[in-house]
Amino acid sequence: MSGPATKPSSTVQKPSAAEQARLDQQLRDAAWKNDVKAARTLIDRGADVNAKDSTMQSAYLIATSEGYLDLLRLTLAHGAEVNDKDSWNGTGLIRAAERGHHLVVGELVQAGVDKNHVNRIGYQALHEAVWLGRNSAAYVDTVRVLVGGGVELTRPSATERLTPLQMARSRGYDRLEAVLVKATEAKDVADPEAELLRAADAGDADRVALALRAGADIEAHDAAKRTALLLAATHDRVEVARLLVALGASPDALDDRHDTPWLVTGVTGSVAMLEALLPANPDLTIRNRFGGVSVIPASERGHVDYVRRVVRTGIDVNHVNDLGWTALLEAVVLGDGGKRHQEIVRILLDAGADPAIRDKNGVTPLEHARSRGFDAIVRILQAR
Repeated sequence: MSGPATKPSSTVQKPSAAEQARLDQQLRDAAWKNDVKAARTLIDRGADVNAKDSTMQSAYLIATSEGYLDLLRLTLAHGAEVNDKDSWNGTGLIRAAERGHHLVVGELVQAGVDKNHVNRIGYQALHEAVWLGRNSAAYVDTVRVLVGGGVELTRPSATERLTPLQMARSRGYDRLEAVLVKATEAKDVADPEAELLRAADAGDADRVALALRAGADIEAHDAAKRTALLLAATHDRVEVARLLVALGASPDALDDRHDTPWLVTGVTGSVAMLEALLPANPDLTIRNRFGGVSVIPASERGHVDYVRRVVRTGIDVNHVNDLGWTALLEAVVLGDGGKRHQEIVRILLDAGADPAIRDKNGVTPLEHARSRGFDAIVRILQAR
């Protein structure tokens, strides 16, 4: 009895040199436009994320200088040479630091980039963030990420012979100076993880950076299993959250109450925290202890701006929690019928909320609104 027929092995034909050059140029063009979809297609067709043009630009290096985080992640996932150099003999880290792209800086630190490389003009990433940066929040975030990531702090630049702290003082950048003073004058941290949690709870982003620099596990948690990022989200410590997210903290870490940093935003209604967490790609389907996703408590509590923003993330506006309620039902059943909840009902309906979904007792949002005397919400629901 004969065995199964052997299928001929398939071979993938490599593109010609001319076709490869075209693919690589098309990929760089897509990179400049931050067209991640096109870039992915071109990479699948064989385009090289490390291929450079005559100006020493590659898709990977473009992503670093322009701050294109999703594109950067795509190139890293497809073999980007993390320590590749540009025409200034600079790494992607130096390019990103110069532009104040703190999320890209953090992504590269996590990817193992050479944190202390010196470019052709004698600058490290920290020098460029200060000397060529600005006294703005973006550069404060960038400097904190570099500090937390463990870069050298006191090497003078080759030309000016200034340390980063001296550069900040020379420029009159008091915000950057304050971060660097704390970093350079810091003493040894006896218990980095305890310090990380205390600093996150207090909203002290500089101390958080120093705790991470001292070796704290970014996912360390307290007795209630709350991580630093969860503490930051709970107390709306947005600067702390931006730092932690940049260096890889999870937005999905569950505590003993089944809360995560992301889920907490639905309770606090903080749009700023929502925005700080989105680059970490939170799992929008994780459920809280009531079986709900973040849009449900936000709708109940009347967080209009949060609901308006979160429905644009692709979150399921028709998710039913363990009580049998959707966000729309909670906005009616647990709301006060006032202007905030009226606006939330409109937002949810515009986002695709189904007004026909009934609660466990078979009651619709419209019937609940009528029974509660919420005439304005009745009119909104009847109009759909």
